[in-house]
Amino acid sequence: MNQDEVRSKLELEEERVVIPVDEIIALVSGIFENIGCSAGVAREVAEHLADANLCGMESHGLMRTLQYADQFESGYMRPDVEAEIKTTERGATIIDGNGGIGIPAMRLAIEEGCRVATEHGVSVVAIRNVGHTGRLGAFTEAAAYQGFLSICFGGGGREKWRQVAPYGGRQGMLPTNPYSIAMPGGERGPVMFDFATSKIAGGWIYAARSAGARLPDNVLMNASGKVTRDPEDYFRGGAIMPSGGHKGYALALAAEIVAEAMLGPTETEGSWLLLTVDTSRYREPVQLQRIAEEILDELRNCPPAPGFECVEIPGEREREYREKTIDNGIALPRKTFDQIQTLSARLGNR
Repeated sequence: MNQDEVRSKLELEEERVVIPVDEIIALVSGIFENIGCSAGVAREVAEHLADANLCGMESHGLMRTLQYADQFESGYMRPDVEAEIKTTERGATIIDGNGGIGIPAMRLAIEEGCRVATEHGVSVVAIRNVGHTGRLGAFTEAAAYQGFLSICFGGGGREKWRQVAPYGGRQGMLPTNPYSIAMPGGERGPVMFDFATSKIAGGWIYAARSAGARLPDNVLMNASGKVTRDPEDYFRGGAIMPSGGHKGYALALAAEIVAEAMLGPTETEGSWLLLTVDTSRYREPVQLQRIAEEILDELRNCPPAPGFECVEIPGEREREYREKTIDNGIALPRKTFDQIQTLSARLGNR
């Protein structure tokens, strides 16, 4: 598969290898089971990572297998735990990940948030004591398909993840602190956006390092504050730049204060806040979809600016890309796939 056919921010010097979806899910599931995850958690995480690749979100896809395996083996995350719902003494609902991978915990939070919002119109759920939560948009979009507006953001891990320089600085001080908002949309499905408050998600740096690739221009600075495309400069004291300058920095700071000052000391990787609203309390779903489609169709028909083919709607690109790629397999950088196979072989020989 040609590099130009794959949605990626990596500049590779080699061809990719294409693996059938079921085959790579089975391979990665086996890795997590051999590390100590339950069969259910192992499968859920593997399917989530594969779906991220299918959506064109390589930074949150199967290359994370290597990161997660290392974090399980080092004790950073626990493989032998399940997330659970708790209520604090002050009456707040908490999803406690118990130090495990955050993907099942975030799925549980969405389920609980939708359940409570159905009953009361709105819900607020915190997610704590979790490892990496995967592609955030997958969860908020799932709620939107059920008729809910969901807003999720997180942070609180700056002591461990000093990745992003504050606006005007050149040293990594904050995590990438992502936000995702999804809501019922028009005829083509929900409107969803999911972005880091940095110019690039941290996963792209690890993906570039794993694949021996270069990063896009103007997203990373070295320890001296100069722009670089070499992912190794990040690990030598460099920092990711904030997205939108002062705006990305402000959003990241807000998430950090909510996660650390409001939700409490960060355990494992970070903490999250999820707000869920039952949109049917305001308008009938059919009416909402009709008006949303009018707005979206108007935007799609906006004349494109030079260098663009069309105006896109957040969330539609990922769904369209999945439809095009799901039957063709997942194209991984050969070096990344080789590392996953090597990891599988090592763990299978335990």
